[in-house]
Amino acid sequence: MSYRLAADAVALVHLAFVVFVLLGALLALKWRWIPWVHLPTAAWGLFNQLSGRACPLTGIESALRVQAGEPGYAGGFIEHYLLDALYPSGVPDEVQYVLSAAVFTTITSIYAWLHLRHWRSRRTDA
Repeated sequence: MSYRLAADAVALVHLAFVVFVLLGALLALKWRWIPWVHLPTAAWGLFNQLSGRACPLTGIESALRVQAGEPGYAGGFIEHYLLDALYPSGVPDEVQYVLSAAVFTTITSIYAWLHLRHWRSRRTDA
């Protein structure tokens, strides 16, 4: 039972990581220190998505599930938990690349706007 709880905990941490990658730039609108945490996190998420590699948390969760006597799963966390819920028939790689580009563009736009806002406020203070 403890392996199952540990696997569930890893899955929750992994979900929190994915949500932070997607929405962390919005938190930067309120807290100035967030980009120092969010940008490396988002870069890691983008790298994993585009390279086709599975996040290490996926392997840890799957191994814990096997130890608990449950079936592990192949592929990544997003494919296993999220894509089936959003796209029951599966998603081709091209669609995943478009979704990644949309997330990247949104995050970049938010940070560009924040940088511009900060730069303008420093100009008016001088």
